[in-house]
Amino acid sequence: MEQKSHPVTSTPSPALISALVHILRPLVKLLLNRGVTYPYLTNLLKSLYVDVATREFQLADKPQTDSRLSLLTGLHRKDIKRLATSLESADTMPAIVSLGATLIARWSADPDYLDESGQPRTLPRFAAEGKVSFESLVTGVNKDIRPRSVLDEWLRLGVVKMDDNNHLCLSTAAFIPAQGADEMSFYFGQNIHDHLSATVHNLTQNSAPFLERSVYYDNLTPESVTKLSELSRTLGMRTLQAVNRQALELERADQGKSEANHRMNFGIYFFSESILNSDLDQQG
Repeated sequence: MEQKSHPVTSTPSPALISALVHILRPLVKLLLNRGVTYPYLTNLLKSLYVDVATREFQLADKPQTDSRLSLLTGLHRKDIKRLATSLESADTMPAIVSLGATLIARWSADPDYLDESGQPRTLPRFAAEGKVSFESLVTGVNKDIRPRSVLDEWLRLGVVKMDDNNHLCLSTAAFIPAQGADEMSFYFGQNIHDHLSATVHNLTQNSAPFLERSVYYDNLTPESVTKLSELSRTLGMRTLQAVNRQALELERADQGKSEANHRMNFGIYFFSESILNSDLDQQG
């Protein structure tokens, strides 16, 4: 699909530059924290500029040329040739993350694994035939994976906890593993990508906008922020679980349909900080 773009000679608006600085500041903080240097990021950005321009800014019925890519990106044509290789896709979910997400989705939405109030029930490790257990949860999704291996990893990550009866409880934080660096990195990339993609779509396309809303207040005490954080966490988890249940039902109903080739992502976030330390205050 041909994308609309402003001429490369135009100057970005001050409002856009201000937004970019605000968006990039926490990302640069992460990069510095993880040892990603500016030269490394520069080379990565060059490759991304070429990749995105090649894939998403084609002219109708015309092949993409190095000259046009150079015009769009501002990179020299010799750099275009050097960088014109597809980046490894970041959309593919690692196998261990995919399995974990599927298991959590089933435990959170499948009626067999919910209690009378609709919450994920506590599960024994093993159970009599015909009864649900952690073992039946894992083997029902993948018979090649040992349930004990999944359990050990989930206990390490804090996805599950053991109660006084040695039954397993799904943590309310199961949607955000607490310690798994690879898992957290994957969801960081996926969730920020999809949130940004929704906002970019709303800024650049004329079609129906994606849902992208927030509630913002300042001049609050720490105690008030704590109350709002707890309320957001409670209501947010209810909403995530409700969408998860509906999505699981629809996914099962859509199995085998030729047009079942779309994905969706729905997320919730909460953030707070002192106004004196905020990026907005520093920019103002």
